[in-house]
Amino acid sequence: MMLNDDFFNKDACSVARQLLGKVIRHQYLDHWLCAQITETESYYLDDRASHASLGFTEKRKALFMPAGTIYMYYARGMDSFNISTRGEGNAVLIKSARYFHDELCDRNDLKIMQQLNPLPSGKPRPQARLCSGQALLCRSLNLKVKDWDQHTFHSDKLYIDDVSYQPEEIIQTRRLGIPAGRNEELLQRYIDRKYAKYCTRNPLTARKHNHYQIIHS
Repeated sequence: MMLNDDFFNKDACSVARQLLGKVIRHQYLDHWLCAQITETESYYLDDRASHASLGFTEKRKALFMPAGTIYMYYARGMDSFNISTRGEGNAVLIKSARYFHDELCDRNDLKIMQQLNPLPSGKPRPQARLCSGQALLCRSLNLKVKDWDQHTFHSDKLYIDDVSYQPEEIIQTRRLGIPAGRNEELLQRYIDRKYAKYCTRNPLTARKHNHYQIIHS
């Protein structure tokens, strides 16, 4: 079932948790490519780590548009996928996902995603690491800033699907890459514990900055 605008019209942290287990479906050259969300981060207008805290610009316009608007930007030159939530400037970053296949997916989807996102050597990227980071996710699904920034979901092109999966346990921890003094202490990163070893950085095994708590669904 495609998530509607009402799903996103909620508090950013709530949306970030509830997105875990949902499936992103994107049509690429008449093929459906899919990935199940395993890691998210939430941001608010008054959060010094958020783009919105720097104020409104045309580039950040999507963050001030209605809940459910796609906000894409370049992170170190690579695409990053976000969705606006309730309240101006509030949003969720899709941090990582895992390869997902069901009857709605293309039978050649894995091969296509590996072609879109190969290793630096040119060899196929392992299935488990295809979407283990915000840039890798976008590359594997062919999600690009120029195509989707400031747009909304469409059932024939790009949408997020509820496949009736809910994590048993969620890790709540600090967001990644936040400079000192920019609310780096906030526990606004959420990970499906079942797939923690495939997330951007696993707080259960990290030697430092591993502040976290476990939420039971």
